Amino acid sequence: MAVTTFLSTFADMNTQNIRISDYNYELPDERIAKYPLARRDQSKLLIYDKGRVGESIFCRLPDYLPKGALMVFNNTKVIQARLHFYKETGALIEIFLLEPAVPADYEQMFQTRGRCSWYCLIGNLKKWKEGELTRELNIEDGRLKIKATRRGEHGTSHLVEFEWSSSVSFAEVLDAIGELPIPPYLNRNSEESDKTTYQTVYSKIKGSVAAPTAGLHFTPEVLSAIDAKGIDREELTLHVGAGTFKPVKSEEIGGHEMHTEYFAVRRQTLEKLLRHDCQAIAVGTTSVRTLESLYYIGLRLQANPNLTAEQLHIDQWEPYGLNTQHPTPSTQLLIRNILDWLDRNHQEVFHGSTQIIIAPGYEYKIVRMLVTNFHQPQSTLLLLVSAFVHGDWHTIYDYALSHDFRFLSYGDSSLLIP
Repeated sequence: MAVTTFLSTFADMNTQNIRISDYNYELPDERIAKYPLARRDQSKLLIYDKGRVGESIFCRLPDYLPKGALMVFNNTKVIQARLHFYKETGALIEIFLLEPAVPADYEQMFQTRGRCSWYCLIGNLKKWKEGELTRELNIEDGRLKIKATRRGEHGTSHLVEFEWSSSVSFAEVLDAIGELPIPPYLNRNSEESDKTTYQTVYSKIKGSVAAPTAGLHFTPEVLSAIDAKGIDREELTLHVGAGTFKPVKSEEIGGHEMHTEYFAVRRQTLEKLLRHDCQAIAVGTTSVRTLESLYYIGLRLQANPNLTAEQLHIDQWEPYGLNTQHPTPSTQLLIRNILDWLDRNHQEVFHGSTQIIIAPGYEYKIVRMLVTNFHQPQSTLLLLVSAFVHGDWHTIYDYALSHDFRFLSYGDSSLLIP
C-alpha cells in the first residue's frame, strides 16, 4: 500500500479499532542481538527520509542531522532491580522492583536509609504466602542483613517493605545485591558486562528497570560531533517501567491498557524548546512520549492554570479527543503555560506522569525526527513508529530484515525523517 493511501486511511480511522495483528512481522530469533557490538557507535544505521531508505554507520549520524537543531535525550539510569531471596525451605523468591512507594520520590528513595517500600512483581509467589525473607550482604567492609515483608497488593503488583541497617543507603543495598534486569527476550542471564553496556554513556538519574535503548549507540565521540555541528543537546528524565515489555493481548488496541511512566523536564529544556520553535529530534521512544505529553499538559493548563502536577497526568486516549478541537493554541503558547506553572509553584523542574499511547491516527506536535532501534512485532512501540512515518513502517522493517540489521535492545539503530 502506498504511503499516500496510508495517510488518507489513518486520517479517518478510529485509532482504538486498530488490529494489532496488522503490525506483525516475522522476527527470527537469530536476528535478535543477544549482545551489543564491541564498539557502540559501529552499529548499522538505517536512514528513512520521506519514504526513501538507505543505510550508514551510527558514528556518522551527525552527518544526517540539520545544523542548529535541538536533540533531546533521556538521561535515566537503569537500576539493579532484581533481588533474590531464599526461604528456609530453599525456595527461590525473586522480587522485581517496579515503582517506589515510600518514599515515592525516586531521588529520595535511593538516598533513604533503614527502611523503604516498593511496588514489586514477585516471582514464585506461591512459595511466599507469608512471613519475612532475609538475606545477608557484604557492604562497606561489614555484613548487613536485609529483610523483606509483603504488605499487601496494589493492582497487579505487591507492596513490599524492606528493612536494613540504617548505616547505608538503599542505592548501596541495590548495588550490593541487585541484578540488572536485561530484557526477557534476550533469553539469558545478566552478566557483569551488562552493567556497562545496558546503560547509556549519558545516564545520570537512577530509576529505570529497562534502558532507553536508542541511546545505547552513542559514544562521547558521537556526542562531540553533534556539538561540533552546532546542534543543541538537552536531557529529560523518563523512568522506563517494566510495562514497556507488556505485550498487546487484545485484538484491537482499544483493549490494551498502557502503563504509566514518570518523567521530569527542567525549565532550561522547556526554554530551549521555545527557542527552537518547539521542534526537536527525539532520541528514543521514551523521549518521544515525554515531549509529546508536554503539549497536552500545556493544553490542560490553558483551560485551568491552577491544576496540580497530579491533575496534569496524561491519560492513554486523551490526545485523540483533543486533536479534534479547533482552533488549537500554538505549541509555543502551551509550552509557555508550563513555564508559567513552574513560576507560580516556585519550581525549576516539572515532574509529571503519562500513560499516552501513540498509534496511527496520532498527530505529532513536537518531534520532527526520531532515532530509535527496531522494535518487537505487535508492540506499542511499533505503533508509535508507524504513526511517525505515516504508516510506512513496512518499508523500514522489510529493508532492515533483508539487509542483515540486528533487532531489539542491543541491535542496530535507525534515523526516521517523515
